Amino acid sequence: MTKNILIVTTNFSDINDDIKTGVYLEEFAVPYLIFEATGYNITVASPNGGVSPIDEGSLSCSNPMEWDDAAKHLKDTKKLRDIDCKLYDVIFLPGGHGPMFDLAKDKVLKEIIEYMYKNNKIISAICHGPAGLILAKDDNGFSILKDKNVTSFTNKEEHIVKMDEFMPFLLETKLKELGANFIEEKPWSEHVEICGNIITGQNQKSATLIAESIISKL
Repeated sequence: MTKNILIVTTNFSDINDDIKTGVYLEEFAVPYLIFEATGYNITVASPNGGVSPIDEGSLSCSNPMEWDDAAKHLKDTKKLRDIDCKLYDVIFLPGGHGPMFDLAKDKVLKEIIEYMYKNNKIISAICHGPAGLILAKDDNGFSILKDKNVTSFTNKEEHIVKMDEFMPFLLETKLKELGANFIEEKPWSEHVEICGNIITGQNQKSATLIAESIISKL
């Protein structure tokens, strides 16, 4: 049976007049193309629908041309509130700094993730994507990440790219506050944590590995 994957991306772009963000293209395009090649049905959604902006820092002439084909699906995403989460086997949240500002506080996303958690669906996120998981709770009122092995863009990596002062919170710190067992490797290591049905990746270098891990879990 063909599997259905919901990819949820950010609509946020303007941190300030000088600093722009969005979805980090590699973290979206690499998994998208792997899922597509596997034959899965893919839906791309965002809180507001429409354009999901691409972080300009992730655009390079060295990027494979195939990424441009995947990027077309960021131009007209579906509205998250129009999504029937019961149809999906997987939810996947790419990073870029954008999710820290919108996915991290989106109540519709919270409800979708809680449904998928309670129904043993795969919940996955990479880099700053786990910011979209922080509101979701289990039936006992605890974070779904409590006592789970997880990873994300680390505080060290945030400091290296000099973005820590512009973030509403530090993601590693927040995940630890929620009770997650946060596991990190050296900055820009290829690193994925699999804990039950929760799969998280540390950074853009982990994009292929997290997609392969999702497929293996399915």
